[in-house]
Amino acid sequence: MNEIYFYKLTGAGNDFVFIDKKQNPHLSLIPLQIRKICDRRFGIGADGIIIVQDIENYDFEMLYFNADGSTGSLCANGARCAIWFAEKTKRLKNRKAKFISNSIEYSGEVIKDELIRFLLNPPSKTKFNFRIKVADQLIKADFLDTGSPHVVIDISDVLEKPGDMSSNFKMINEFPVYQLGKEIRYHQDFSPSGTNVNFYMIENDKIFIRTYERGVEDETLACGTGSVATAISAFFNKKISPPISLITWGGETLIVNFDVEKQKVSNVTLTGPAKFVFEGKISGNFFTNLE
Repeated sequence: MNEIYFYKLTGAGNDFVFIDKKQNPHLSLIPLQIRKICDRRFGIGADGIIIVQDIENYDFEMLYFNADGSTGSLCANGARCAIWFAEKTKRLKNRKAKFISNSIEYSGEVIKDELIRFLLNPPSKTKFNFRIKVADQLIKADFLDTGSPHVVIDISDVLEKPGDMSSNFKMINEFPVYQLGKEIRYHQDFSPSGTNVNFYMIENDKIFIRTYERGVEDETLACGTGSVATAISAFFNKKISPPISLITWGGETLIVNFDVEKQKVSNVTLTGPAKFVFEGKISGNFFTNLE
């Protein structure tokens, strides 16, 4: 295989390997290769891979792959990073982007050097205030598909059961995100494709959020579509008015804004940092001895 030129970007701690198809015209990756690139010990390390390529009538097309090699649904932090990348590779005019991802049209803009706003479509599916059986108890939850499917849980709504989810887990930094997230991600109620899972708490009108992401199969430092789902959930259930600030597990702030008229959400945006980390090239023999 030829050498692959790549760039590493992070969107509020959600990190990606970017590959410009223009630089790598013969690029073709299989899931096993994607997993190796994203491996944090034997590869570059990332939550996913994003390929940016030119497409007629748009500024670019964004192809997203999860760290496990699967084809991703919408990745909003990845989209924000892609807008930044398109600006730096001179694909944009007036810092505004119109692009395609998963055959769906999106838009966004560079507000300033490392601050990017991404316009999402309204949630395609919502279900509020249902209960899901997890860890031998019923937990109150919401479900929103904001381009990717998300379960949203306010940890203050977790029903306690002696010997199980005790008061030791009242703070977000102590909450068992991986254990519960993994169980809910594979829950039969969301089969066959599964779901992402967000846990949050509110303090001084700010939301502190942690997310278990399918495809990464672990907690990530930030999740864009999960932040959007959580903000909309908090608006309807906790009366938190937009714009809503969310503090990610990585410590960065994402801002979700939207309009609501007659219980319908529109003009959904996600704003936050997108930063270049480093660039390099993958040697031609990197993929030898893949198993």
